[in-house]
Amino acid sequence: MKRSITRRTLLRGLGVSMALPWMESLPVWADAAEASTGEAPLRFGVMFSGNGFHKDHFWAKGSGKEIELGQVLAPLTDLREKMTFIRGLYNEEALKGNIHSSQTGNLLSGAALSSGGEIRSGTSIDQIIAQRYGNHTKVPSLVLGCEKSNPSVHKNYSMLYSSHISWSSPTTPTPLELYPALAFDRLFQEGARREDKSVLDAILEDAKDLRQNISEADRRKLDEYLESVRDVEQRIERAGKRGEMQGWKPPLAGPNMARPADGIPQDIAEHMRLMCDIMVLGFQTDATRVCTLKLNNDHSSLRFSNLGIDYMIHHLLSHQESDDWLKVNQFFLEQVAYVATKLDASQEGERTTLDNSLIMFCSSMLTGSHDATKLPVVLLGKAGGKLETGRTLDFLDQPNRKMCSLYLSLLDKFDVKLDAFGDSAERLAEV
Repeated sequence: MKRSITRRTLLRGLGVSMALPWMESLPVWADAAEASTGEAPLRFGVMFSGNGFHKDHFWAKGSGKEIELGQVLAPLTDLREKMTFIRGLYNEEALKGNIHSSQTGNLLSGAALSSGGEIRSGTSIDQIIAQRYGNHTKVPSLVLGCEKSNPSVHKNYSMLYSSHISWSSPTTPTPLELYPALAFDRLFQEGARREDKSVLDAILEDAKDLRQNISEADRRKLDEYLESVRDVEQRIERAGKRGEMQGWKPPLAGPNMARPADGIPQDIAEHMRLMCDIMVLGFQTDATRVCTLKLNNDHSSLRFSNLGIDYMIHHLLSHQESDDWLKVNQFFLEQVAYVATKLDASQEGERTTLDNSLIMFCSSMLTGSHDATKLPVVLLGKAGGKLETGRTLDFLDQPNRKMCSLYLSLLDKFDVKLDAFGDSAERLAEV
């Protein structure tokens, strides 16, 4: 069904449209089923960090408020009751080939990968969901990244496999959006990019009219939402003024000036936080229901000067079980906690946006020593009430412990019923 766009669904201005968050006063999301029940839609998110984690500190045990977390997962402490920790799953095809690309390129599909110069994986779970629900939203799928793709070859496998976890088809990695400003534009701009006016300035008149027709509680929600959009806009603008953004192309055959800084924030903490905020805004406004955020590549070259750790790239650091490696691990989990906490603070009727979401955090190996026999998986959110949370599940000694069995179970929650996916035709009953 094609999504009905009405004035009540969007705030509009010249060259700009902005979807609204869920409001009790208005049927702002126009899918027939949702309009009749008043239910907010279900969202699916994936957050990924490469190269695994400290071997001694990625664990969880217990249930509910009593869940105990290893030091890597400590940033998720306040979210334990809305978390599902899963141990022991793996992709059989990831154990073939080399130790990075072939473990990452099929993380979300379980597909066999082609080696040599050929690129072939499998359509990933996020894109399966996007293909089913993408016509309901302005952006069918938002795929964000904080590190550029690596086009080289490692041990006879393309490093594109290490750079892309989202695949639109078996031969097409979904393009990554690395630029926060362009990701922001995808959610809110229409047509050509406008340089003279902010998104909020463009829609303020429409917002003023809307305020007259909504409840006091919804006015507060609208104000909070517009403030969050303004905050992201201003942070992108500040990054540009600091010289951390650019759209520069040399006007001469040879440059007559020093090359400006790269076109993404040079502060990796700011870059990741902006992308996290854009993911949250996409879900809050129903501009998209599917978002994949790759915080870094597997075999990553990021450095972490924000943590005082700039003496070694991420990949090399992953081979040391050091305090600095643990600190980097926790930095990634802080981004996950930030997204989940913001979604949980956004109310949608009796549930929060996190309750109406299913966020999966994962990596293509458990440890920096390339252990892909048991993958790290943490789910956050209740999938609209379809997922019991506050649990730790261990499949390590179970006969069915395929990642694709998990994906079949997750797809069911989005009413995508498949007989098989990747290498599995069996669901995880516990999920």
